[in-house]
Amino acid sequence: MQAPSVGGVMLPRGNGQSVRLSRGASLTDFAEKIGANPASLVGVMMNLGEMVTATQSVSDETLKLLADEMNFVLEIVSPEEEDRELLESFDIEFGEDEGGEEFLVARPPVVTVMGHVDHGKTRLLDTIRKTNVVAGEAGGITQHIGAYQVATEVNGEERRITFIDTPGHEAFTAMRARGAKSTDIAILVVAANDGVMPQTIEALNHAKAAGVPIVVAVNKIDVEGADPTKVRGQLTEFGLVAEEYGGDTMFVDISAKQGLNIESLLEAVVLTADASLDLRANPEQDAQGIAIESHLDKGRGAVATVLVQRGTLRVGDTMVVGDAYGRVRAMLDDKGENVEEATPSTPVLVLGLTNVPGAGDNFLVVDEDRTARQIAEKRAARERNANFARRGVRFSLENLDEALKAGLVQELNLIIKGDASGSVEALESSLLQLDVGEEVDIRVLHRGVGAVTESDIDLATGSDAIVIGFNVRAAGRAAQMAEREGVDVRYYSVIYQAIEEIEAALKGMLKPEYEEVELGTAEIREVFRSSKLGNIAGVLVRSGEVKRNTKARLLRDGKVIAESLTISGLRRFKDDVTEIREGFEGGINLGNFNDIKIDDVIATYEMREKPRA
Repeated sequence: MQAPSVGGVMLPRGNGQSVRLSRGASLTDFAEKIGANPASLVGVMMNLGEMVTATQSVSDETLKLLADEMNFVLEIVSPEEEDRELLESFDIEFGEDEGGEEFLVARPPVVTVMGHVDHGKTRLLDTIRKTNVVAGEAGGITQHIGAYQVATEVNGEERRITFIDTPGHEAFTAMRARGAKSTDIAILVVAANDGVMPQTIEALNHAKAAGVPIVVAVNKIDVEGADPTKVRGQLTEFGLVAEEYGGDTMFVDISAKQGLNIESLLEAVVLTADASLDLRANPEQDAQGIAIESHLDKGRGAVATVLVQRGTLRVGDTMVVGDAYGRVRAMLDDKGENVEEATPSTPVLVLGLTNVPGAGDNFLVVDEDRTARQIAEKRAARERNANFARRGVRFSLENLDEALKAGLVQELNLIIKGDASGSVEALESSLLQLDVGEEVDIRVLHRGVGAVTESDIDLATGSDAIVIGFNVRAAGRAAQMAEREGVDVRYYSVIYQAIEEIEAALKGMLKPEYEEVELGTAEIREVFRSSKLGNIAGVLVRSGEVKRNTKARLLRDGKVIAESLTISGLRRFKDDVTEIREGFEGGINLGNFNDIKIDDVIATYEMREKPRA
């Protein structure tokens, strides 16, 4: 098989050779790897029915199409691999404790509370921390990931436990999965009166995928109909066998509302950690960890809740969090008090970052501000290229014109702004999973943290997008600008309300379906002939009502004689009327149709839009 050629120029043939490219790479990047001219690759793509420029970020599928054509094996570098290679170029090792065993000291376990919505996860954390978070949550659901540290006494020794609070509603699956990845132990909360529910299984699968031990908190034992034994039986089917049944999973019956057996639950967490895990870290190295949550604070700027996983984070350190960086100006603990340093497994709120990082981004401390800026900028550029590649909808040259002409592809463009990155990400992933048929696509053009700005409205104006503000409003002149430009800006404080409304909007973009609705029937009692109007039917309305200008069909002996007629005239005695009701007599003129006889039935109807299921 010969190598492809464009304009007489022979291109290299791969013969199964592997080519590594990052997400969002361009044809120029591909050309550099194989020693070809980028312009010739543009020609190859045109022959394949794809219009792509040399410097444009293209999707993984497009690159694979090109690689297959030239007999190369394409290997797309994963985001994690990309990041590791980036850090290695700066001589930084992420995810490893420095030094030998003698540098490692014990650290508190990091615990994620999971379970079905309304089973009492937030109430449990509430009781543990003796504060009330639920009151501040719109709709009574936890909207953001938070992190808290508590102390308990086990065998006469004070032990600390760090809790990560992941939201329970199904829309936050992405955040919950991330919570499990940053955790040592999962507490699975199951209501004793409800038993195992769909989200219980979902949470359990996330914990298993993360490979973390599970402690089951059987909550609401004080509620009528509570059956803790039934919960133990149900969870056995999913591989969680209670210790009393000969298994190795600790089950604790609690009441978060009454505060029953909370100490026993904390003790079970510590004992599980001691039995199953070797929780040690080096507190002397440069700090590394993960961002649990982040948002834009009006007075403080970009703030991020970070969990230190190894090393010690100090005020004044230069840190990189995802594509954000900065010098730590101040740190606050979960009680809002200033702290100077944070040791392994300690969650703190960090001030001093240049912008808002994403929930789940890893952080590390570096020696110089310049290094931090370079890492952050390279991460941002990489993410931007990946987003550009994802954004384009791929059509071949043959079917693009047909699809546009036929109106086969409709898109709902969205811009999502929220108060915290975790919520924005969860809302985006939920909206992208909406499925209302193949006719409509949904596209998130931009997502970010903070108020709706004029640049968001500009983007929406140019792309006919709807702007969603989740727990944020339009800032400055953005509201007036939106009104002037006719941009639809919608504000929400509960995530599933946003999902329901957008789903309804998507359904509205589908081609409307109509159904026929019968309005009334009239029996012809007499036929009057008019030189001016033709035949006029003298009728008695048998059911419903007959209205002028509605559609009608003529029935004779139960058979349809004529379809799609129009009631062009209606009279009661000598007066023109717009409708005749059941039981009344009148005259009907069917326009140019004159084939009417006594005892025929005129059935009137209209086509109404059918609501989508």
